[in-house]
Amino acid sequence: MNGKRLTVNDYFHYKGGDLYCEGVRIEEIAKEIATPFYLYSQKSIIDNYKAFDEAFKEIDHLICYSYKANSNLSICKVLREEGSGADVVSGGELYKALKVGVEPKKIVFSGVGKTASEIKYALKEGILLLNVESIPELELTNKIAGKLKKKASLALRINPDINPNTHPHISTGLAKSKFGIEISGAKEAYKKAEELKNIETMGIHMHIGSQITELEPFVDSLEKIVELIKELEKEGIKLRYLDIGGGLGISYKKGEKAPTPKEFAERLLPLIKELKCKIILEPGRAIVGNAGILVTKVLYIKKTEEKNFVIVDAAMNDLIRPTLYNAYHEIISIKPITGHRSPITVDIVGPVCESGDYFAKNRELPELKFGDLLTILDAGAYGFSMSSNYNARPKVAEVLVEKDKYHIIKKREDYEDLVRGEELR
Repeated sequence: MNGKRLTVNDYFHYKGGDLYCEGVRIEEIAKEIATPFYLYSQKSIIDNYKAFDEAFKEIDHLICYSYKANSNLSICKVLREEGSGADVVSGGELYKALKVGVEPKKIVFSGVGKTASEIKYALKEGILLLNVESIPELELTNKIAGKLKKKASLALRINPDINPNTHPHISTGLAKSKFGIEISGAKEAYKKAEELKNIETMGIHMHIGSQITELEPFVDSLEKIVELIKELEKEGIKLRYLDIGGGLGISYKKGEKAPTPKEFAERLLPLIKELKCKIILEPGRAIVGNAGILVTKVLYIKKTEEKNFVIVDAAMNDLIRPTLYNAYHEIISIKPITGHRSPITVDIVGPVCESGDYFAKNRELPELKFGDLLTILDAGAYGFSMSSNYNARPKVAEVLVEKDKYHIIKKREDYEDLVRGEELR
């Protein structure tokens, strides 16, 4: 709670006893729009994107920001203006990417369960690649493309059967995973794709999971995929794109070290720079994760014989990662809490009627009081994008800071929003 470690890029910092995002005092925003709300640093987002772009500058590459991490239009527009494409996994995300002006030839569409209408939408818009994940999907894509009198440009997502050593819920590269085509059947899948008259096989795709903080799983997977590309070439199947996915993790805890984009590139470039393929990357969390925080206010301090509870106005419907993944987020005060408050072990919990509604358990913090403003760090990825209206709670506001100004980029919902579209019978 002393403010020494805020984010890896340090765009959130204390100045004169107050926590700032870039040049804006966070307490000022809280007074203006109330809590809870998500707050993002625009410069942090841009710098994180540029770190990937710089790391892979020696090869032909395209960065397709992963919209599932955070698909707020303003954030996506900032990245589009920097040259980013889009990695989408639904028709809705495709709509958002086109809405902010991403060129269709910079969009890749992944996902194990694309509907016929989503495939049709993508083909009509002429996106760069459909990342196909099964033979039935391949056959359906061919059928839809034929009806549209188009050639479907696609890559096959290959599952390399590598353990990424991350949480099971976000591990996607093992043989038992629902994602991708088993590498043992990859050559046969490509041969089938080559036979289909409405298919143009352009690339190969892999994505082994999310929040991966070791480089070996990436290296091991890529070695398998590169070998497969060479084997396909011998069969006369030449690919133009190698999509290596995303998944690079960030540091959520003090002392935890995640690889930088530069370190990531240094391990992968020797494997891919001699290939005749354009490289596609799909970072999400590594671009927006540490660029965002969730700001919340202490409502009550509740002490029992067993526990000390700090009840705040944010809840699991706003940030579900702690209860879904047992994820750790550092929590600090808007104002540095000095030594006159003794440390106390607490659970920081929200108002939702679930025992799983918590942000931290058995966390030692200086004693808090009613009205204290807290920030939950590194919440820019899979925070708002996974939020819900559970317990009929309106979704919170989102705010973007640009230097010394802030912009509300999504208004807080009100009660009318909760019933919009519902019909009384």
